[in-house]
Amino acid sequence: MRKIVYWQSVTLDGFMEGPNREIDWSAVDDELHEHFNERLRKMSAFLQGRVVHELMADFWPMADAGPESVGPMLEFAGIWRDMPKIVFSRTREWTDWNTTTKRDVVPEEIMALKAEPGGDMVVGGADLAATFQRLGLIDEYTVYVHPVLIGRGKPMFRPTDEKTDLRLVESRVFGSGVALLRYQVR
Repeated sequence: MRKIVYWQSVTLDGFMEGPNREIDWSAVDDELHEHFNERLRKMSAFLQGRVVHELMADFWPMADAGPESVGPMLEFAGIWRDMPKIVFSRTREWTDWNTTTKRDVVPEEIMALKAEPGGDMVVGGADLAATFQRLGLIDEYTVYVHPVLIGRGKPMFRPTDEKTDLRLVESRVFGSGVALLRYQVR
């Protein structure tokens, strides 16, 4: 059965973006980007909320057309374009860039997706991930902790009264100081 992986880069103080949605704090160098590409090309779908999809769609479809895109960025542009995307939105509908739109997260539909053959699926965005987490649909948390404190912004996790037991299955430190922590839900 395929897994749903919540994949996120965060600051050491737990923020996935700054107070104005900035991500300029991230330390994504070629080594880390190549690692992302290697892992993501094995996935079978990106599950995204509207905001994450809009941010990605504003840059990645044509990212390999500009002269500033080299190496791992060029490769990721193709990975993103070709990967099936399911966007959860009640306000917009997409049909571009290999995208399907769903209005709501229906657990039975997600379980049916997980039962299909293929690679794992990545869920992105704190709001959508919070819904998946509340419904018990996340199987793995892949967190890239960047060596920076920004003080405030959007936290990776919303407050909850639920406890989720995890098991560390992988850790790694990259040359940039970014630490990968990969946990499976027990």
